[in-house]
Amino acid sequence: MPFSAIIGQKKAVTLLTRALCGNRLAHGYLFVGPEGVGKSTTAQALAASLFCQKITAGSPCGHCSGCIKYASGNHPDFLTISPEGAGIKIQQIRKLKKDLSFPPFEAELRIILIQDAQTMGREAGNSLLKILEEPPPHNLLLLVAADSEPLLDTIISRCQVIPFQALPPEQARILIQRNHPELSTDEVESMTKLTGGCPGQAGTLYNGEVLSLYKECTQALIAHYASQAKALEEALYLANRLAELKEGIDQVFDLLALSFKEHMVALLKTEQQALSPLPSPKREGWNLQRLSAMVAAIDLARRQLARNCNRALVCEVLLLELFV
Repeated sequence: MPFSAIIGQKKAVTLLTRALCGNRLAHGYLFVGPEGVGKSTTAQALAASLFCQKITAGSPCGHCSGCIKYASGNHPDFLTISPEGAGIKIQQIRKLKKDLSFPPFEAELRIILIQDAQTMGREAGNSLLKILEEPPPHNLLLLVAADSEPLLDTIISRCQVIPFQALPPEQARILIQRNHPELSTDEVESMTKLTGGCPGQAGTLYNGEVLSLYKECTQALIAHYASQAKALEEALYLANRLAELKEGIDQVFDLLALSFKEHMVALLKTEQQALSPLPSPKREGWNLQRLSAMVAAIDLARRQLARNCNRALVCEVLLLELFV
């Protein structure tokens, strides 16, 4: 992917392209910012440019042996380190030090991408620090880190820091549409709001089962039932579905809460501006107090699950509360 395809990170791209064109690359870079805003994509774009043997106008040609090997994931001079379990281990950094003792195999520069660098413990961090203090020639280290957890100050001081920011909704929407063409317009809109300017998180949050269950819940909430018993039966059925969801229960909670909050905003404007996906007379009984109570019920369920309360019971209480 060329730098021109990166959306919303103009400052980062400008800094890197200037260094690249002026042949003034540092030995180590730290890409830091929220999850899902393009840090890894930018690192990969930089690697693609460096491995290309016929780069033109700052973009890889895509046809030379360097481009082909990198695109296929088989370039011998591109190394990736990712957390093993909860974090990056000291053994991984020791192996890296051994690998760096040899010159690059084919390219002029070996590139090492360290994902989730913030997960390094002090021991692994100190070992990496020795590499950064005396970097072997013909090696470029690219550290990618979330800004939610601190790195060792000494590591930060020995890297050129490239900050990344959350994207505006319009740009986030474009990226989600581009990366997830299988999503409908409504689903893209939901993911745009749910990811909060970090469109890369959509790949993690998106789960067909999550969106399917969310739709079932919203449709059931606006449906007309022959009796209160039928409504309770539907609530218990959906509670069971929710409890059995292996991954993504938090995302279902987020989507439901987001929908209710949108309706609160709509009510504060005018009833005529009420938002989908709940266009139903059922909504007429959902005033601000009721919607606020539904959001509070979701927040309570989330806290209870975090305390390892009975999952099935928490889901039943929540769905019954929403259906009342």
